[in-house]
Parts: sequence; C-alpha cells; structure tokens
Amino acid sequence: MRRVLTTLAAAGLAAGTLVACGDDSGTGDARPAKIGVILPDSASSNRWETADRKYLEAAFKAAGVEYDIQNAQGDKNAFQTIADQMITNGTTVLMITNLDSGTGKAVLDKAKSQGVATIDYDRLTLGGSAEYYVSFDNVQVGKLQGEGLQKCLTDLKVTKPVVAELHGSPTDNNATLFQQGYESVLNPLYENGTYIKGPQEPVPQWNNTTAGTIFEQMLTQTNNKIDGVLAANDGLGNAVVTVLKRNGLNGKVPVTGQDADVQALQNILVGDQCMTVYKAVKQEADAAAELAIALSKGERKDVPGKVTDPETGREVPSVLLTPKAIFFDSVKDVVADGYWTAAQLCTGVYAVKCTEAGVS
Repeated sequence: MRRVLTTLAAAGLAAGTLVACGDDSGTGDARPAKIGVILPDSASSNRWETADRKYLEAAFKAAGVEYDIQNAQGDKNAFQTIADQMITNGTTVLMITNLDSGTGKAVLDKAKSQGVATIDYDRLTLGGSAEYYVSFDNVQVGKLQGEGLQKCLTDLKVTKPVVAELHGSPTDNNATLFQQGYESVLNPLYENGTYIKGPQEPVPQWNNTTAGTIFEQMLTQTNNKIDGVLAANDGLGNAVVTVLKRNGLNGKVPVTGQDADVQALQNILVGDQCMTVYKAVKQEADAAAELAIALSKGERKDVPGKVTDPETGREVPSVLLTPKAIFFDSVKDVVADGYWTAAQLCTGVYAVKCTEAGVS
C-alpha cells in the first residue's frame, strides 16, 4: 500500500462569502477571473453534482468571476480533453478532483507549463504540482467510520463479530487515507481477538454495482456469517444494504458510510445503516473558491496547514476541514446545517422516523 500523506497541520480556512457571476458574465475587475473546475463523476457519489457544483457556483457568482464547471463522468480521456479546452479558452486557474493521480498529474503539469495556477480539490494528486490542496482530514474520516462500526457492534452486543471491509477505489488516494483511519481502529481489535477479520476488497472506481456483486460474494463465501461491514462511502454502503435486504439481514448487520447522502440518512433513520460521516461540503467549496479567486487575481493566500506528497516529498499548502460522525440522533444536524432539507429527507415512510429523530 502506498505510504499515506503525513498531515503536518490541519485547520479550516476562514471561508468568506466569495462567489461568482454566471459562466458567461464576468462583470468584476478589468481583469476578470477565469476559473475552471473539473469534477470527477456523478455515479460514485451524488455530492459532486448536488453539493459541490452548487456551492462552487454560488461562491463564484458572489465574487463576480467568470467560471466554467464541468464533470468528466468517470472518463479519463474526457477529463484531459476538458482540461485542454479550458486552458485553450483562457482559464487562468484550474481546480480538479482527479480520477486517478496519473491523469491528474498530466493535467496539472500541462496547466503549469501554460502558466495556469492549479488547486487539488478533495483529492490530492500524488506526484502532482498543485499550488493548494483543499479537502477534509480523510484519515479522521476513516477513524470515525471505524469507531462508528465499533459503537454499533457494541450496542448490538455482538461477540467476536466477523467484519467485512469494502475499501474505496485503489486509484483514489483518499481511499488509502480512509483505510488508514478505520484500520487504526479495527486492526487492534482483530489482533486481540475481539473481532474476526472477514473478507475485504477494494471497489474499482467506487462503482456501486460492483460493490453489490463483491458483497454478495462475501456473504456466500462466509455462509452469511458477516456481522458488520465497513463500507468506505455511502454508495458502497447502500449497495451492501440492498444485498442484506435480499437476504433478510438488513438492520441486523451494522453498515458504515460517508458523505451523508439522502439515501444513507434514510437508511440510518430506519436502522439499515448504522452511521455515516458528514463532510460540510459548503466549507470545502468556499475555501477552495476563495483560494481560486485570489490566484486568479495574482494573489496568494496563507493557509493553516500542509501535507507531504508521499511520492515526491513535496509539502503542499493545504486546508483540511473537520468531518463529523452521524448516527440516528444526529441526522438532524445535517439538516440543520442546510446540507439537505427536511422535505428532501422525510418523504413517505421516513416521515415518522424523522419525527422520532428530531428532524425538522
């Protein structure tokens, strides 16, 4: 496994209400900013389109800068083509969430050679050249997942539980960091015999359909003897829940996740998922937008932390925000923060559970 990032310092950047006018309006300075953003996909997690795009657009509009946000939809060739077009069309700052470090590095290096400033958004590009990295403390995300699964298994009074692990995509450095975090909690429990280490496998490209197939095979392999599942995000978690439902095991086998998407929160409300991790994407988007806007004006902002690229040893100025574990009694906190509305979450059969959980 790759050596993971060493966090030298981590704290939030005080994000202002910086945002921009529409893609074609550039009504700001005499030198209007031109900011390009490439998001990775919309299949692995709905956050990229429902949250990140929305918050970045809002930030750029408020600041009156010209921007272009596109989604590569999981296609590496499309990712590179979009980057080339953005650079050709005069982008002065490029923000990317890479599909893998190889593709990301090629894009960042080309941008740098053309004098385009760059930011790694959410995922660090290993071996890359981004001037800033904005994300969450991803080792802490994983640690919260491990601690969450431990809490749920303890609450169920399961002795010597067999725990399966569905890791994220092996090409995503964040998946490596999540795994470091949750295995820092689980490995000691495996070693002392408190838990039994069950099957584990990475899920290429965070593909939810693949995750369901993998977990079905895990259940067959163990004769349905899996007592808890560390699923690295909510998409994988819901794929596990779907398989558990088919086998009459939902609600009996704790499942983790992260991203606090609507389906995951609904799964938590009805007891099919034990927890998720909430990452306040607005904070992340605002922090990244603030840096991008400054770079577009030829300014550099100081940030509170830095991480070391494990491939090059380069220290990357970084903003690492704080994640939060979400259980049944804290689902309301995600709604209170404005990430989802009660109307979006509390539909149909979930309405009663929302009332029980204090969601309003």
